[in-house]
Amino acid sequence: MDIEKIKQRIQKFSDDRNWESFHNPKNLVMALNGEVGELNEIFQWLNFEECMNLPEDVKEHTKEEVADIAIYLIRICMKLDIDLEKAILNKMTKNEAKYPAETSQGGSKKYSKSRENR
Repeated sequence: MDIEKIKQRIQKFSDDRNWESFHNPKNLVMALNGEVGELNEIFQWLNFEECMNLPEDVKEHTKEEVADIAIYLIRICMKLDIDLEKAILNKMTKNEAKYPAETSQGGSKKYSKSRENR
């Protein structure tokens, strides 16, 4: 994925429609939340088996919602001057420290709870 090309395309899309004044972080986060809600609706009443074996039309719809989420997330990062790649890598480093593989195998406990069991 070439994030710079994606950012340029997102910016052009906004510029071509004169939407820049609407794209402040608050509005973008609210729009992102709406898209997450649309993704949630796809899975809301499905059981595990159904979630893992989506019909092709539902999978296509899911791809569209995931793309909408990514677009808004990237746009938020653009507005706040956040390097998404660095932010993800930094957060993964923190998660690896919070959830060491040797103490987090097969468990779903919050990191503060899993540390109590060491």
